[in-house]
Formats: sequence, structure tokens, C-alpha cells
Amino acid sequence: MKIQDEVQGRLKEVKHVILDMDGTIYRGSELFDFTLPFLEAMGANGIGYTFLTNNCSRSVEQYLTKLDKLGVPASRENLLTSMHCAVFYLQKHMPNAKRVYVQGTKGLMDDLAAAGYVVVNAENDSGCEKPDVVVVGFDMGLVYERLCQACWWVKQGVPYIATHPDVFCPTDEPTWLVDCGAVTKCVEAATEIAPVAVLGKPHAYMIKPILEKHGLSGNEAIMIGDRLGTDVAMGIRAGTLSCLVLTGDSQVEDIEKMGIKPSIVAASLKELGEAILDAKKKEQSNA
Repeated sequence: MKIQDEVQGRLKEVKHVILDMDGTIYRGSELFDFTLPFLEAMGANGIGYTFLTNNCSRSVEQYLTKLDKLGVPASRENLLTSMHCAVFYLQKHMPNAKRVYVQGTKGLMDDLAAAGYVVVNAENDSGCEKPDVVVVGFDMGLVYERLCQACWWVKQGVPYIATHPDVFCPTDEPTWLVDCGAVTKCVEAATEIAPVAVLGKPHAYMIKPILEKHGLSGNEAIMIGDRLGTDVAMGIRAGTLSCLVLTGDSQVEDIEKMGIKPSIVAASLKELGEAILDAKKKEQSNA
């Protein structure tokens, strides 16, 4: 793995790694064998980590349960979904929005309620009180009536946001998982009204709260993921280092095709971890 001198110099400054999940630390329900050694090596060298995913179909608690079963150490403090990005956006740009109609899973509803919002969805998704905003997420139990109700509120002038732009979700199962971006396009086509914001990766709001929380500059963090259009693009927008790992969606040939250039391309977290630690060791030997 070749790394430019300028990037090598920035690697030694890394204090925090921001990790995509599916395609980066695991695939579906299978943990990559290099994930735990990578996390242990980072921790042993004083480098923190945060898990980041656009997939908000599961609640934070559900993700923590999954990671625990896989043997991955994680807590609420170092796990963010696109739901957090949506909340960050609403707090900054729509502070008076307190009532939400959710085109998404119960997990997303639970997380928004835990963040202080009133979820107005009625049990039969009709006859509920008017919301301040409609939130469209990844809904693996898509209900036609709920989609119709979401579109109704949008046509009544209620603004809507999308938690993330992904049109499909990677899976190790023989199916194609329709994701938030595709459902958002459905709402937009039916209502002829665009969302006021499409959040999640690659929106910089996914990274900014992490940098603020840990008091980090962009040079002290690296965004790692398997997708150029979301993970890498977000790192570039937020001013962090970015690494494309070739264990998931995007491959080397996609870089020129998409015109998105990561700071580093690594076969997996294993090679990236070795490069980070090598840069740290060189810095220490030169001190």
C-alpha cells in the first residue's frame, strides 16, 4: 500500500478513527477477522474510535446488541447513526420542530422519542395530529398506508427531511434492500416536493459532532469506509483524512469513474492499522 508523503505526515497526527460499519468492520452478520485486532491496536496506542452508519432502521440499542454479539466493544458514546445527524440538523435549523411523523421503523421512532421529539404516528397511520416535520428513513417494514400518510402531510405543507441518501443497503443475503434514498425519491415523485435536506453520509453534519465532542481538528481524525460516494466524500467535505477499504461496495476502478479521491486506499482495516502505527513509530523515532 503506497501512501503519499503528505498523507504519511498527517497519519501520525491521527487521534480518532471514524468507522463505517457494514462493509468495513463486518458484512451482514459476519465480523471481519481483522476488526478486533484493529480496534485493540488503536486503543493500545491511545487512538479513539466512533462507529458511524447511515442505516437507522435499527435503534442504537439494537446496534449495540448486535455489536455485543459479535464481540465488538461499543457504547452509546461511540456509536452514531444518521438519526443523530437528523437530530443535529433539526436542532440547528428547525429548533421549533418538536412533533415528527416518521416514515421509518420503530427503532427510528424510539430513537427520535429518546432525543426528545414527539412521534405523532397513529397506530393505523391515519388520523394523527399534524406534525412539524416528516422524517423519512430506512424502513425495512415499509407500510403503504404510512407512505401515503407521509405524502399527505408533505402536500399539506409540512417540510420533510431524509435521514440519508443511500438508495440500497448492502447485504450478504440474496436480495436487494431498498433504502432511504429510494423511498425519498418516491415521496418526491408523488408530491412533486423535494426534501428540505438529505442528511447522513456524505453530509458533514455526520462528522462535525464527533470532532466537536472530542475537541479534534480535521487533521486528527480519519474517516474509514467502503463507499466512495458516502464515506469518502463525507471525510473530504469535513476536512478529515479519508480511507477507502476494499472490503465492501466501492473498488479501485470506481475512483476515477466517480471523481472522488480518498487520501488512502487500503485492502482492509488491517493494512490501514499497520500504516497508522508505522507513522506513529516513525514520529517517535524522530523525536
